[in-house]
Amino acid sequence: MIFRTRFAPSPTGPLHLGHAYSALLAFDMARAAGGQFLLRIEDIDATRSKPQWEEQIYDDLRWLGVTWDAPPMRQSERSDSYQAALDRLWSMGLLYPCTCTRRDIDAALSAPQEGVEVGYGPDGPIYPGTCRSLSDRLGPRPTGVLRLDLRAALTHLMPQTVTFTETGVGPNGETGTRAYTDHLRTLGDIVLSRKDFLGSYHLSVVLDDAAQAITHVVRGRDLFDATQIHVILQRLLDLPTPIYHHHRLIRDAHGKRLAKRDDARAIAKYREDGASAQEIRAMTGLPSAT
Repeated sequence: MIFRTRFAPSPTGPLHLGHAYSALLAFDMARAAGGQFLLRIEDIDATRSKPQWEEQIYDDLRWLGVTWDAPPMRQSERSDSYQAALDRLWSMGLLYPCTCTRRDIDAALSAPQEGVEVGYGPDGPIYPGTCRSLSDRLGPRPTGVLRLDLRAALTHLMPQTVTFTETGVGPNGETGTRAYTDHLRTLGDIVLSRKDFLGSYHLSVVLDDAAQAITHVVRGRDLFDATQIHVILQRLLDLPTPIYHHHRLIRDAHGKRLAKRDDARAIAKYREDGASAQEIRAMTGLPSAT
């Protein structure tokens, strides 16, 4: 099996030190394994993605010494794949339309049943399931918000278990083969599509990794808990499960994870101030390029 990994930024702002660390780490791992490093542009959010930011991504990565072994994949060109996956899940009876607004969800969560605490998952507060039993799942797939009926999905998968191999270290020191069982409490019915945003991050990343034949996913530790969502979708759609390597996050002096709005740590700003690519490696704790 050839080692194949990827870096998948969104063109919604400048790359910062955290992006540099993730891209360089994945690139170094691929080269050390004699494998391939691929690039994917996650521009599915058309309202926030800008061509100038995409060009900046290419420019910053080349300056860092990162090269990719195939033309970049762009999510905006993969709507047919997302449509087909949603159609398949709908035909399996595993999706349902949801008309709840954020205010509706907040109101439902503010008055939970006695003895039931509000749970939090990778996407925030876990959806209380308001529309699960109210929705008609017959006929053509609707175009509004669609949620995965997690209980029905897990029943469909039985007796399969949700497992993946972690070669990094999770937030609580998790490594090796990870197995999960309490998905209903930790995940809930996640959104897989919106009317103006076809294919959620969870659905698109699973389909894109399979399309690029990714064998090793290298990404930030903040996405560790989302991996169980991705493995469930991989099982439902008969897709392979890569090996995962979740890495530490680059934080500011106050311990806060870097965001794209933190322009002071943008790679382009360091370049303008005369920093070298080797200095960026040193700032992120990576060894010099050989």
